Amino acid sequence: MPLNRRDFVTRSAATAAGAALVGGVPVAAATPAAASETSEAADLKRSPVKESFTVMGTSDMHGRVLNWDYFTDAEYDDAAHNDVGLAKISTLVRKIREQKGHHRTLLIDAGDIIQGTQLSYYYARVEPITGKNPPKHPMAEAMNAIGYDAAALGNHEFNYGIPTVRAFEEQLEFPLLGANALHAKNEKPAFPPYVIRELYLGRGRPLKVGILGLTNPGIAIWDKANVSGQMVFPGIVEMAKKYVPRMKAAGADVVVVAAHSGIDEPTTYGDQLPWPEDASGEMAETVPGIDAVLVGHTHKEVAQRLIVNKKTGKTVVLSEPLCWAQRLSCFDFEVEFSNGQWHVTSVSSRVLNSNTVPEDPKIVKLINTQHKKVVAYVNQTIGTCKTDLSIAEARFKDVPIIDLIGRVQADTVKAALAKTSYAALPVLAQAAPFNRTAHIPAGTVKLRDAAGLYIYENTLEARILTGAQIKDYLEFSARYFAQLAPGDPVNLDTLTNQQNTPDYNYDSVYGVSYDIDISKPVGSRIVNLSYGGKPVDPAAQFVLAVNNYRANGGGNFPHVAAAKQVWTSSDEIRNTMISWVKAKGVIDPAEFAAVDWRLVRAGVPLF
Repeated sequence: MPLNRRDFVTRSAATAAGAALVGGVPVAAATPAAASETSEAADLKRSPVKESFTVMGTSDMHGRVLNWDYFTDAEYDDAAHNDVGLAKISTLVRKIREQKGHHRTLLIDAGDIIQGTQLSYYYARVEPITGKNPPKHPMAEAMNAIGYDAAALGNHEFNYGIPTVRAFEEQLEFPLLGANALHAKNEKPAFPPYVIRELYLGRGRPLKVGILGLTNPGIAIWDKANVSGQMVFPGIVEMAKKYVPRMKAAGADVVVVAAHSGIDEPTTYGDQLPWPEDASGEMAETVPGIDAVLVGHTHKEVAQRLIVNKKTGKTVVLSEPLCWAQRLSCFDFEVEFSNGQWHVTSVSSRVLNSNTVPEDPKIVKLINTQHKKVVAYVNQTIGTCKTDLSIAEARFKDVPIIDLIGRVQADTVKAALAKTSYAALPVLAQAAPFNRTAHIPAGTVKLRDAAGLYIYENTLEARILTGAQIKDYLEFSARYFAQLAPGDPVNLDTLTNQQNTPDYNYDSVYGVSYDIDISKPVGSRIVNLSYGGKPVDPAAQFVLAVNNYRANGGGNFPHVAAAKQVWTSSDEIRNTMISWVKAKGVIDPAEFAAVDWRLVRAGVPLF
């Protein structure tokens, strides 16, 4: 089976994991020192050997190497004083290796590595790793230096297209795993499904740890433009059932899964795929032979979750480290060697906080040049703004900074359709509060200000929807709010994010006016929907400027994924916004801002 990657460097048994199989294919490995088989075997018959080892794991690092926020151009900080970045993780990893012994540890990741910051964006789009004489990707450099043993693909790995994933894979000194990432033509693995590492724990034969990588089937929807016709992504549980037995047959004593999939979250693509989005819990419960699962995708912190496998009665341990390298999961294994076999006697998991340690100066120095280059890039001046624009109240009020997103998208689509048969149709635009800290200051506007408002690599499309469908779309979005009767106290902490709806799945629509009556149940909240001062005709046609994530079914909003596409762009919306500001020179909210939607209770405004 072709691995589509260069052989990774296998460190010596004295310093790290030893011999390995990648997807069932043997890879050159160090040979342990010879031992007296006969005397050791006799000793083992008299008394079983008990040993321990630790598997460390990260997930959803999203392009963070240093404890730095490129959108604010300052050290990262939040209300809980968390720290981020691989430089912090490196220090934690070194401490664990010093405590346990390097030969008793493995380090893995559960995906979403190369998207999420201006650092990772720069090396995908500005100075891409796919070009001639490509630069080193800072995430690859840092992960190689720290000494990762394997990583699973995340869905955001495909945001920049398959060539970028491949270029990143080529720079890694460890395998990038994806058992359910298959070539579309023949459904053969496009990436190594698994790797088997050997740990030399002392007496007894080497312990073989199998690491299975699984990614999210939602890639087929969210990055349809990048993967359609090239790759398919079957279900996590189904592929785990296929590969865990193969790993066992290949000699794995222990099976650890790196799954870019949450434990029990609801899907964001509805019934468009036959497989669930967050299937780690189901996998642990239904697939025999798994000992531990490193969970990813949902950006949550789960120190330990125990799930009993229905077929074996065995407890499987799951852990999810908080995103952005804020936490490091540690699976602590106790094993016993008896009768020629290794057996797991216990597993537990914990998380370590990266804000408890300093950055590793070696990692800081390693990417210092790239870091400075990106800092200069994001601090380019692109225009000015007449007033201060904040996103702070965007979750529950129509604020100018979100109207700016809508205006840019609407202007772009109108220009694109100007000489087409759709030119006469009214253009609306979808927008969401992606980043709760976004801010455009009065005065000088830098590239990072606009980039911080639109933090995703979404592209723009135009779809045809009717007035009735726009109302359905808004009704679905309004599930974001709690139901409050007139007179009930308003708690801003619980008013939003109902039904586990993230901010990025709360859409407002620029170009129409409406009230959201939160005294009413979900599905009947949109009132006074109008366009141009007149009630919206249910049969009227509108062009909706919408990001590709939403257009492809992300968030499971009604109608839009099946709606007719009349235009699409390959340029990120973020770049479109930057170009719009550069062309205008001045951001003047008087040109685009208006209170077009509001929260009400029985007709009375909430604010």
